[in-house]
Amino acid sequence: MSGRIPREFIDELLVRVDIVDLIDSHVPLKKTGANYIARCPFHTEKTPSFSVNQPKQFFHCFGCGVSGNAIGFLMNFSHLDFIEAVEDLAGFAGLEIPRASVEYQSEQKKEDLSSLYGLMEQVAAFYVRQLRASEEGKKAVEYLKARGVSGDCAGDFILGYAPDDWRALASRFDQKLLIEAGLLVSKENGQFYDRFRGRIMFPIRNRRARIIGFGGRVTDNSLPKYLNSPETPLFHKGQEVYGLYELLQKNSRPQRILVVEGYMDVIALAQFGIHYAVATLGTATSQAHLDLLFRFSSELVFCFDGDRAGREAAWRAIASVFPSLKSGRQIRIMLLPENHDPDSLVREEGLDKLVERVQTAQVLSEYFFEHFSKDLKLSEMESRSNLRTEAESYLTQLPVGAFREMMFEKLSSLAKQHILDTGAMLSYKKQEKKYRLKQGRPSLPSFVIALLLQNPKFIEIIEQKKVDWDCLEFEGVEKFKNILQVIADKKPANYGVLLEVYRDHADEAIIKKLALMDLMIPDDGVEAEFCDALNGLLKQGREACITRLQAKAQSKGLNVHERETLIKMLANK
Repeated sequence: MSGRIPREFIDELLVRVDIVDLIDSHVPLKKTGANYIARCPFHTEKTPSFSVNQPKQFFHCFGCGVSGNAIGFLMNFSHLDFIEAVEDLAGFAGLEIPRASVEYQSEQKKEDLSSLYGLMEQVAAFYVRQLRASEEGKKAVEYLKARGVSGDCAGDFILGYAPDDWRALASRFDQKLLIEAGLLVSKENGQFYDRFRGRIMFPIRNRRARIIGFGGRVTDNSLPKYLNSPETPLFHKGQEVYGLYELLQKNSRPQRILVVEGYMDVIALAQFGIHYAVATLGTATSQAHLDLLFRFSSELVFCFDGDRAGREAAWRAIASVFPSLKSGRQIRIMLLPENHDPDSLVREEGLDKLVERVQTAQVLSEYFFEHFSKDLKLSEMESRSNLRTEAESYLTQLPVGAFREMMFEKLSSLAKQHILDTGAMLSYKKQEKKYRLKQGRPSLPSFVIALLLQNPKFIEIIEQKKVDWDCLEFEGVEKFKNILQVIADKKPANYGVLLEVYRDHADEAIIKKLALMDLMIPDDGVEAEFCDALNGLLKQGREACITRLQAKAQSKGLNVHERETLIKMLANK
């Protein structure tokens, strides 16, 4: 369906669906006290740590840390993107999704893509028939057999063969659709020819089993060895990986995902029982690839050839991962012996040895610092300075959290100087301070905002006071005002709706942390506690501002606005 889903509908949907009913339909819940609990569906555990709060319309696992609202649960549980999750939730609620019209939409966006998907299925079936029945296909079958690919495995991956014919597809299918699907190439004279000819064909399926593109491999030494579909309305190679659908069919929640370089690597490993490998599609690993794969597993193992080209490819991949390394995610690097790829190595060493290599692959932190320090003489000040300068450019991309802090501490240790006091680290500490909660009882501003997040209806209490926030001073006042403004504008019915406003927002992490605070207040005393805390915060803010203005009056003097503010605050004290 074309058009944008209106925000108002998403908010209504989150109000209409009870998150307890939704999650209970996927994971049986048990009522315990005020909440519902279960064993977490996102990690293995013996005792329940997965909690669902009905009033807040929010779930949280105290074991693995995953949390969110009803949409977030579907995204994590069913491996859906945001739009797919909203569609599924609407189906659960029995609601039809309205679509806001978008001006100047291209004709392709308005078009129903079902005809393209149908064409891809027909072409894949044609390639399969060619592999099994044609004379050319028999040679391709012999090649696959020589590579150890069984008929069952070829069937699982829908392997086929594109005949060495310039118009095999053009003479059988709709040419306009073939062009849109990237299966025909246009010539300058207006003629067309098949993009894939004389190649073993690897259909690329998305998570919903739809064929979105193809990869083709020659059976001899001619070049290019591999050829992929171009960018099309269905296929964006920077966002897709080969073998993910097949992987999820075997295990929807793999412990780890092995990222290899080629189609045949994925198939050869599957042939030997390693069903958790995927391959990027002839392009460098992107953040979109990483975010996609981390939705299904918390550990990614990148596998590269051990030669110079492989090492360079490994570093290019690593250089792109830092923004995606949120808490709970891990990346390992596995460099193979020279002159080996996963296919050849598993045949030479056997399955057990290769699995051992995967499980003991070098962790990112070790690989990262080894890469920088192996050619540096760290006894020299210049080398330590170079290490710091080069490494910090990567580490500053890490999301705020414990892993980032530990990486900076490791850098400091390696450089043998107080890098923690450098400008970059000071900047990091300031950023960290904004997001990390203080140990023990929260500060008064954090306490008030936590209560407000957990009970958005309390915004009415604040609005009734008609507070002049510009006259108040306390740590985090700007953040406090921003959150107040969002709640005042959106008037969310519950925390689950509010959380949707902050999806992918810079403040999403702190919003979740504050909302998860157990403030140890009985249900019948929450509103009174909020009023008392709010009054205390307003008093604290006024006194801080008065103190600052009085001090300035004695030292530098006040301008007209400041003098009027001070007089007004003293009068209302």
